[in-house]
Amino acid sequence: QVQLVESGGGLVQPGGSLRLSCAASGFTFRGTLMRWYRQAPGKEREMVAAISSGDITDYVGSAKGRFTISRDDDKNTVYLQMDSLKPEDTAMYYCNARWVNTNYWGQGTQVTVSS
Repeated sequence: QVQLVESGGGLVQPGGSLRLSCAASGFTFRGTLMRWYRQAPGKEREMVAAISSGDITDYVGSAKGRFTISRDDDKNTVYLQMDSLKPEDTAMYYCNARWVNTNYWGQGTQVTVSS
């Protein structure tokens, strides 16, 4: 079955960096559009970044210029490099894959930005 396993979250000070990873299995990773979302307490889940099979990337809102999404199709893994982190980036971060008209989600990894 489809599995998405995120890792790399943690506590970081403002201005710091984190690299999130999402290991995928159970579907054809190569050729699948992959996305990172986040959800802060009391807020709706929002898309942060996306990467296509041709490595075309898209970023939303405050992620532009600070976050970088990438993928390794040989490792079936998508990454999110987050730099210049701010307290408002605090959220649970989720990996998403849409496969055969179904959205699949990982369990999430918590990112907390605080001094």
